[in-house]
Amino acid sequence: MFEYAGAAGRNRFQRYWAAIREHPSGVLLGAQLLGIMVFPFTDEGGTGRTVISIFGLLVLALAVMAVNRTPATRIVAWSLGAPVVILTVAEAFLSDTPGLTVTSDLSQIPWLTLTSNIFHAIFYFYTAVSLLRYMFADTWVSRDELFATGATFTVLIWAFAYTYGAVQILWTDSFSVAGGDVQLSWFELLFLSTTTLTGTGLSDIAPKADANPARAVIMLQMLTGMNYIALVIARLLGLTLIKFRR
Repeated sequence: MFEYAGAAGRNRFQRYWAAIREHPSGVLLGAQLLGIMVFPFTDEGGTGRTVISIFGLLVLALAVMAVNRTPATRIVAWSLGAPVVILTVAEAFLSDTPGLTVTSDLSQIPWLTLTSNIFHAIFYFYTAVSLLRYMFADTWVSRDELFATGATFTVLIWAFAYTYGAVQILWTDSFSVAGGDVQLSWFELLFLSTTTLTGTGLSDIAPKADANPARAVIMLQMLTGMNYIALVIARLLGLTLIKFRR
């Protein structure tokens, strides 16, 4: 009886593991959405948020290597991913962010946070490109490619959020938020990125009138969101309809 229960448990685990391996984009999408739900209950720059961030980065790297199974892709993924993980841990223990205040003194620039934001943005943009290559590699739409449409969208949200983080460090006083002018927290940057990419505009955060670099990045994200829906979603939807007709 115990042997039967053990065999059934192993078979169930193998089925779950096979489903995860067959749908890496689905796992990535789930990890991103889980992060959105959990981030509000973690301290800014705390241990909990660091653990969640590292978990998301590992899922990100595994998804990239799963959807693009080439040695070059794996080398680039680990080459970009390893510094990002190290910087994420360093931020938790050696945070150099001078509070949530606006500063124009170059000597007060948090270089560790700035470097981390830049590397994070590069890594997430690379992941988005890898997922796009995966979806455009053939004319057959698999279930995981449908998950990849959502995963790519959330990855782009993360990429632009980190870009905004770098922008507000290099050009302080870039954004205005209800209640005063402060450097935005990570979750506020993520919220701004989500509302911009989705085109909803339901945000109390906006670039200031004289913050041209911030406005330029927001314009690029708006165009990215529109072109993503027009090109990627429309293509996969058309291929899916053709598949069902056949």
